Amino acid sequence: MSTPRLPYASLSPDAYKGLSATKKALDDSSLGKELIELVYLRVSQINGCAFCLEMHAETLRAKNVPEAKLDSLAGWRVSARFSERERAALGWAESLVNIAGSHAADKDFEPLKAYFSDAEISDLTFAVSLMSAYNRLAIGMRQ
Repeated sequence: MSTPRLPYASLSPDAYKGLSATKKALDDSSLGKELIELVYLRVSQINGCAFCLEMHAETLRAKNVPEAKLDSLAGWRVSARFSERERAALGWAESLVNIAGSHAADKDFEPLKAYFSDAEISDLTFAVSLMSAYNRLAIGMRQ
């Protein structure tokens, strides 16, 4: 692991507190902690954040998510281990992480409506955005 570049949490405490407050709000979301953590893990896989990968995989293991499910997360589209609800969330997460190419396409957004309320879709979008921000901080500052 690299030497950290800057202690961003202490250098920008108000900004970091804002991210932490968003995380706490999402922890209380009706989406459920397991789905949010699954999304956090997938976003971190795409972004290549080793620190976040370890943290979210550990959290999911503590929630007794089967190892085989965690092992197949990168291949969720072809794995039978994911529910349709999880697939909708993961598809949206990937679309947002890859927004330069996907432009958050309707084909990725529409499936959400069958499984989530508008508030849950909003929370899910915040979760993807938050994890992308945390990934960029951890990777950029070599956490």
